Amino acid sequence: MAAAAAAGGTRSSRTRSGGGTAAAAAAATAVLVAALAAATTAPAGQVAVQDDPGEAACARPPVVFAFGDSNTDTGGVAAGMGYYYPLPEGRAFFRRATGRLCDGRLVIDYLCESLNMSYLSPYLEALGSDFTGGANFAISGSSTLPRNVPFSLHVQVQQFLHFKQRSFELVAHGGITPVDADGFRNALYLIDIGQNDLSGAFGSGAPYDDIVSQKIPAIISEIKDAIMTLYYNGAKNFWVHGTGPLGCLPQKLAKPRADDSDLDYSGCLKTLNNGAYEFNNQLCAACDELRQQLRGATVVYTDVLLIKYDLVGNHTAYGFEEPLMACCGYGGPPYNYNANVSCLGPGFRVCEDGAKFVSWDGVHYTDAANAVVAEKILSGDYSTPKLPFDYFCKA
Repeated sequence: MAAAAAAGGTRSSRTRSGGGTAAAAAAATAVLVAALAAATTAPAGQVAVQDDPGEAACARPPVVFAFGDSNTDTGGVAAGMGYYYPLPEGRAFFRRATGRLCDGRLVIDYLCESLNMSYLSPYLEALGSDFTGGANFAISGSSTLPRNVPFSLHVQVQQFLHFKQRSFELVAHGGITPVDADGFRNALYLIDIGQNDLSGAFGSGAPYDDIVSQKIPAIISEIKDAIMTLYYNGAKNFWVHGTGPLGCLPQKLAKPRADDSDLDYSGCLKTLNNGAYEFNNQLCAACDELRQQLRGATVVYTDVLLIKYDLVGNHTAYGFEEPLMACCGYGGPPYNYNANVSCLGPGFRVCEDGAKFVSWDGVHYTDAANAVVAEKILSGDYSTPKLPFDYFCKA
């Protein structure tokens, strides 16, 4: 159940690669490597941060609505499907089950912390939810296609529209709603989805060129449709995450292969990362188009691939010892991942210190790794246009 990018200054991930040929894939790898080499790496144990957080205080209470997969799911699949994820899930921070596929916080949690707001409650959680700061519609395992199945991006957007309609109905009948009209209008709409689509496309055995020229455009079309639907229903602030380096996931690396010719210098699968690179290229271009088309809207694209690849390739600079091995899984080195014995599965084993690992369970990142990713996002260096994450609540 998977959740789960050039720096905004260089815009290197925006380089076109023609029709998605094998030669273009090789060019994509070269550009990615060059961009990574040019990226500034923080000293060991440190990450780049914004200026004094006090200077970034919101002028009004921030409201965030999130859509996506397990990279962003704060408990939606647990509430919606009745799944239970006991310890060691959540052990590094919450010390209890929260429905997150992580040993602690997700990137979205860290982003909410940066706004001094509560963590987002899952839309489907009936008890104990607080929607005054928005709601989280992300569900683990979600994809963009097929669009009418639970819990595709399209369905998540429909759930949001229902949430908004019911809020206005309550107000009309003298009731109290956690988010008012101004809250919906000024909210940030965060979208982080596509990893499951991309994983499924490559898992289908389809030719690389077909994935780039047919499947990826179909995924991007769904994301564009979601943004446009939200826009025409009053949204104006969008924050869109590209996908991460699929070829660096232990889940993918643990699959049997004839040889290691497809591995790059970081030990990641080049073909899968090229596919992720192409996906982000097309997503970034789509965000550019929407920025021109949607009057009054701000559409920020953030290159998560470069952030996460840098985390793997330069892991020691961030204090990590194991960039490609799952902390929670089965099988031991080099990847500690077995499709038949996943984290929490019968016989699974978990590392003592997740802070030394980038990957938590072979697909999702650890609390420590998510902290680095969030700080990189907050730096603004990987976003187009270069806006601070809290831009939507400052004006």
